[in-house]
Amino acid sequence: MTPTQTLPATPDPSPLLTDLYQLAMMQAYVEAGRTETAVFEFFVRRLPPERRFLVAAGLAQVVEWLRALRFDEAECAWLRASDLVSPALVDRLAGLRFAGDVDAMPEGRVFFADEPILRVSAPLPIAQFVETRLINLLHVQTVIASKAAHLRLAAPTRMLIDYGLRRAHGAEAGLFAARAAWIAGFDGTATLRAAAAWGIPAQGTMAHAFVQAFDDETEAFAAFAAARPKDLVLLIDTYDCARAATRIVALLPRFAAAGIRIAGVRIDSGDLVAEARRVRAILDAGGLAHVRIIASGGIDEADLVAHARADAPIDGYGIGTCLATASDAPALDCAYKLQDYAGVARRKRSAGKATWPGRKQVWRRYAADGTIAGDTLSLETDPQPGEALLVPVMRGGAVVDADLLDLGAARQLCRDDLARLPKALRAPPQCGFAPEIAPALRRLASEIDRRVAGGAA
Repeated sequence: MTPTQTLPATPDPSPLLTDLYQLAMMQAYVEAGRTETAVFEFFVRRLPPERRFLVAAGLAQVVEWLRALRFDEAECAWLRASDLVSPALVDRLAGLRFAGDVDAMPEGRVFFADEPILRVSAPLPIAQFVETRLINLLHVQTVIASKAAHLRLAAPTRMLIDYGLRRAHGAEAGLFAARAAWIAGFDGTATLRAAAAWGIPAQGTMAHAFVQAFDDETEAFAAFAAARPKDLVLLIDTYDCARAATRIVALLPRFAAAGIRIAGVRIDSGDLVAEARRVRAILDAGGLAHVRIIASGGIDEADLVAHARADAPIDGYGIGTCLATASDAPALDCAYKLQDYAGVARRKRSAGKATWPGRKQVWRRYAADGTIAGDTLSLETDPQPGEALLVPVMRGGAVVDADLLDLGAARQLCRDDLARLPKALRAPPQCGFAPEIAPALRRLASEIDRRVAGGAA
């Protein structure tokens, strides 16, 4: 059995992970008879200045949550006792199931502002109700996958390991951050739960406390090596990196006699470039040219770029806080908005938050060299040149194609899309481009504006 089969990691299924106003609106919709099919789309209004593009992630968890959607007896009893909604609505919730349609960009897809990455079509009360949790699940992984992809581009040939769980905003966020980073091209994670769930390679070294617990650094290294002879990586900056590297070289005969082969050393503080050069020279002179140098300790995208320019002899990085919190752009201006109800296109016109109406599709054009040339946003019924990016995921509450939710496929798609980025989007300070808005979509928006101005919404 694979780890994914034995230890699945699913999102918390409780439908009470929502905002009160979702149930309040559901009750009002039902009482007003507004239960026909509604179309909602999830999109990001604008890119953060720190992002040249975004990477879609979290779809698999959305589908898992929708398939499991139901109110159990305890949740219904709590709602009845709370007096927050009507008894009639609670009775209705007891039989609630998601039987709608979902179209989405597959996970790993690069996308830009104003482009819907997920569309839900279902009776209005249900399509509205799922908003909060869908945004919650899509947002966190898309934020982290986008950050991880930018980190990957900054260090295309270096090993990148997720060290972010301890700084993540909660257990579920840390777990799904490891998954999102893997989609975007990271090479491993220190989070065992993620390794167990999705087969992501588990990577780890040791803490300074282990070295400090011994009176002699050499004996600390020897004890750890004896316990962990496979893929041994030693932390060498507890006291002095150069001295620790010299001690490791001196331990070679002892390691050889025990059948231990050291794989790497980790530096977690100081001038990482200077320390890595000193350590590299010592290891090479001592016959340890094969030993990798791993750096950690507040590493971010700018550090990766600077290290590459300095030709630092660093083979890999453990990245924690800046990845798990996406500290330079921790939130996206995203939205899940009504685009069509009962076959009539709808449009929000709020200042700075206007939406493009109707069921939409994104078509991607490619240049002769295979790079992304641009995207076009239009109505689903107005085909444009290029590749249609939203594909059917669920129909009638059932998954259309399980391969769409495959993690390996998502990782490969992200790798392919990053390779297709034009040069202008591969490095800062450039920013991403906005999709071209097709004439048909502009006309529909104008028609709705005239209708609203005439008093009919």
